[in-house]
Amino acid sequence: MPVRLRLQRFGRKHRPFYRMVAADSRSPRDGKFLEIVGTYNPIANREGIKEIRLKTDRLKYWVSVGAQPSDRVAWILGKFGVLPPPPPRVSLEKMVPRKDRGDE
Repeated sequence: MPVRLRLQRFGRKHRPFYRMVAADSRSPRDGKFLEIVGTYNPIANREGIKEIRLKTDRLKYWVSVGAQPSDRVAWILGKFGVLPPPPPRVSLEKMVPRKDRGDE
């Protein structure tokens, strides 16, 4: 059974709240899951803080048995030092106009 670490969406319209879960990759986004391993509230509170709670021991366990994190979960785990950060998806060299690049 291929296991993914991914976000389940909760909350109401325009007010998302996410649970980070270990789930079978074939189950739907908000469907059956194996374990809740954290929460993520992307809406900042009055102090400007976004709330993230992680069960790091359980996250490390799931990664050790082969669970693959989704793109957003991998970014969150890399940001907080649970996993090494994922490689950047954009090339900074391509952001420079061709006429200003030195290699051509």
